[in-house]
Amino acid sequence: MLLATKTHFNVDQDTLEKGQTEELGSSHSAQSPWTRLCRFLPTSQKIVQFADGRDPNPGDRIVYVAGAFDLFHVGHLDFLEKAKAEGDYMIVGLHTDQVVNRYKGSNYPIMNLHERTLCVLACRYVNEVVIGAPYTVTAELMDHFKVDIVCHGTTPLAQDSDGSDPYGEPKQRNKFKHIDSGNSLTTADIVGRIIENRLRYEERNMKKEAKEAAVYEAFMKTKQPAADN
Repeated sequence: MLLATKTHFNVDQDTLEKGQTEELGSSHSAQSPWTRLCRFLPTSQKIVQFADGRDPNPGDRIVYVAGAFDLFHVGHLDFLEKAKAEGDYMIVGLHTDQVVNRYKGSNYPIMNLHERTLCVLACRYVNEVVIGAPYTVTAELMDHFKVDIVCHGTTPLAQDSDGSDPYGEPKQRNKFKHIDSGNSLTTADIVGRIIENRLRYEERNMKKEAKEAAVYEAFMKTKQPAADN
């Protein structure tokens, strides 16, 4: 899933071919230019197996949250639990790979859209997922899903590509709320740990290799006089 090396994680975004990112959110055969490993084949049956399978009941308070939810972890879980407490039925909007890469940069997302969809659908607090949700929460989206409250966590919020506030519409309707899950863990923290451990592992092995080389060299020197005789 992740080639946890510094050179990989900070690959130059300009090296991606034109149209490569556009393919990610729409093609089942796409491989991520950031991991170059994914060959996940999404099918409706696979998605249904993970889905909640129920529609909101009349009178249910509908909660909407959106994000990348990359490398789904306990920080996401705690946030979704708190957000679900704001209503009865929760919809999660997942941004496409190219949108996530635009606002998070570097090699994000680590997991592609389909993998992230199944991870979020497997969460007990999630009732429905919007696959490839727009970055800006629009009036059309809120009206279509009859959203009562839109929640966002404590992570920094990037403006949309046109400089607008992605939560401008729910704020105008007084249907926006910041949620503090009490858990500060982020995907970047996890990636940082992986890279740190990888570098530590490489350093340890380099020292071990140097010691083995020194022992071998010393051994060959002891064999040298016998060979001369």
